[in-house]
Amino acid sequence: MGTGLTAGVERTGVLEPSEEVRNRLEQLRERPIVLSAEGITKQFGSGKRLVTALDDISFQVHRREFLSILGQSGCGKSTMIRILAGLEKPTSGQILLDGKPVSGPGPERGMVFQAYTLFPWLTVKKNVMYGIKVGGQSSSEAERQAREWIDLVGLSKFENAYPHQLSGGMKQRVAIARAMANRPRILLMDEPFGALDAQTRGQMQEHLLQIWKSIDVTIVFITHDLDEAVYLSDRILVLGANPSCVADLVENPVARPRDRSQVVQPEYQSVLGHLNDLIHPPSEKSEFPVKIPRLTTVGDDVE
Repeated sequence: MGTGLTAGVERTGVLEPSEEVRNRLEQLRERPIVLSAEGITKQFGSGKRLVTALDDISFQVHRREFLSILGQSGCGKSTMIRILAGLEKPTSGQILLDGKPVSGPGPERGMVFQAYTLFPWLTVKKNVMYGIKVGGQSSSEAERQAREWIDLVGLSKFENAYPHQLSGGMKQRVAIARAMANRPRILLMDEPFGALDAQTRGQMQEHLLQIWKSIDVTIVFITHDLDEAVYLSDRILVLGANPSCVADLVENPVARPRDRSQVVQPEYQSVLGHLNDLIHPPSEKSEFPVKIPRLTTVGDDVE
C-alpha cells in the first residue's frame, strides 16, 4: 500500500469529496511530511509464543494534519502510538521525524493517554508548569506560560484546584494543556476520551478541534470509535487485526468546519459505513458469536 495521501488507497463506498474538500486535501498533500512510519513490525514473546502485534505498518503524517488511527480493541493501536512516541521500540522498521530516525521520546512529540496521568499532589497550574520548568524555564516564566495554556483549555477558574476536584473531561483538558505547554510539533493521543460519557466526549472533541485550529500542531489520534474518527479527522488509517496491518487509508470527504448537523449528510454516512465494513466485515456480522438460550416464556416476542 502506498504511503502518500491517496496512493494505493481504494475509496470504494466513500462518496467523492466536494471541490472545496478536494482543494483542502490537495493543500494537505503539499505540506511537508513531519512524521513517517516505515515498515513497523512489533513482536512479543518468542518461539511458539511469538505474537505479531503490528505487521509492516507504513504511513506518513503531514504538517497540521489531523490523522486518526482506527481499529478494533486489541489490534495494536496503542502499541503503534507508543512506538511513535518513542516509548517502545519496533522489532523492525523505523519512525522518521523530518526524515531523521527517532530512537526515543523527545519534546517535539507530546503525549496524552487515556488514563488520567496528572500528578495528584500538584494543582492544575503546577501540573502544567512541570514540563516547562523541566525544560529550563524560571518559575515565573513557567507560571506565565502555564496560565496561557490553562486559559486556552478554558480552566482559568480552576488553576489552583487539585486533580481530585476535577471532572474527567477537565482532567483531560489539563493533560492536553500540559502536553502542549512544551510546544510539541506533534500531539499523540491514545484514546484520550475513551473513559468519558457521551456528552462529555462530544464537548472534548469540540475543545480539541478549537485548540488544533489555534495552534501549529499535528495530531495523531487513536480511537476505536468510528463516529469520533469521522468527526475529527482529515484522514483515517484503519488497522486490521491478527496481526495488525494497514486495511485502508481513508480520505475524509466531510467538509470543515465540522458540526453535529453533518452526521446526516451523505458524505458523513458514506465514510462511516465504509469504516464499519472495514472494522466489522459482513462475514463477521452474519451470526451472533454466542448462542444465548431463551430465558423467558411470557410470550411477548420482541422481534
